[in-house]
Amino acid sequence: MTRKRRMFDIEMPAEESAAPVEVAPAPTETFPAGKTARRGPMATAITEAAQSARERQDIEAQIRAENDALAHEHVRLKKLGLVMDLVPVDQVETWKLVRDRSKAPDPELADLVQSIRTLGLSNPIRLEARSDGRFELIQGFRRLAAYRTLLAETGDDRWARIPAVVAEPGEQLERLYRLMVDENLVRKDISFAEMAQLALDYAADPQTAETDPDKVVAQLFASAGYQKRSYVRSFIKLLDRIGKHLKYAPAIPRALGLTLLQKIEVEPVLIDILREDLGRWDDRSEAEELSILRRIAGAGEEGAEPAAPTATRLAKPAAAPGKAKTSFQIHRREGAAKCTAANGRLEIRLPRDFSVIDRRRLEEAVRRMLDQLDG
Repeated sequence: MTRKRRMFDIEMPAEESAAPVEVAPAPTETFPAGKTARRGPMATAITEAAQSARERQDIEAQIRAENDALAHEHVRLKKLGLVMDLVPVDQVETWKLVRDRSKAPDPELADLVQSIRTLGLSNPIRLEARSDGRFELIQGFRRLAAYRTLLAETGDDRWARIPAVVAEPGEQLERLYRLMVDENLVRKDISFAEMAQLALDYAADPQTAETDPDKVVAQLFASAGYQKRSYVRSFIKLLDRIGKHLKYAPAIPRALGLTLLQKIEVEPVLIDILREDLGRWDDRSEAEELSILRRIAGAGEEGAEPAAPTATRLAKPAAAPGKAKTSFQIHRREGAAKCTAANGRLEIRLPRDFSVIDRRRLEEAVRRMLDQLDG
């Protein structure tokens, strides 16, 4: 059974004749002077949230601006080589520059190792970043060697990373050499033979433009005085003539090297004599090699004859009487005083200018020393 829908006829008034609906005005409240309408909790929360969001955005904008400024400053300082970092020692290479240090074992490295072990590193090394993530050493060869020695001896991870100033790649090779050379020029233990060998190696390096060692001296050692550059050029000539026969060229004193060069330039046959003398004594020490050089240079009154071989050198003939010598060092505040005593000679070498001492004081001091030796 279906239900019938009941239909109703509803008559709607025409729009034109619709009477306007009157809307009652919102009630108004009056508040005492100095007071405002109280806001609801929801409106207050919305307002506070909006204000907090604006403040947070302002703070974030300030932080981003400060970070951007710091990042730009970091990049600027890094380009200037003024940013220090801790760099793993196994990521540092030493191939780009020919070092101005002798490749022979450094007898003073132990002192530097002990100093760093006790006091730490006071001066960071200088590196250049490479595109493969590794670094090339510019300055600080001995400091890097000391850190590697400490790491090998102790296994302590604190020696695995070394403080370093890292510069961006792109520096001219000539400037990198100058940075290395100028740092070592202020060191008193860099020898003229080491500086001369650097000039020779630089001239032979296919990556450098200059091939004349004399011009290299003017380029690399521009910070040195004219006289020092002249000495370096003299040692270049000396090494060019006899360098391949020497084992301890860096130990040659300036005066001996200059005298030896003058001798062999006048008497070239001395080069053959020197080669024969050195060739017969392959296991010679530094002091023994210097003794041979002094004899060839005719510095008998200032230098000693070659020292006698020790008892373990059975293949060498026994030394003649009066040819032995004694060498030792005395540590003073000026540095290490190197003393050599031989037949008819007593020599003291110390980084001090004895010529400024009054002659009478110097004479009296030497007299007292000799009197004590007699007593």
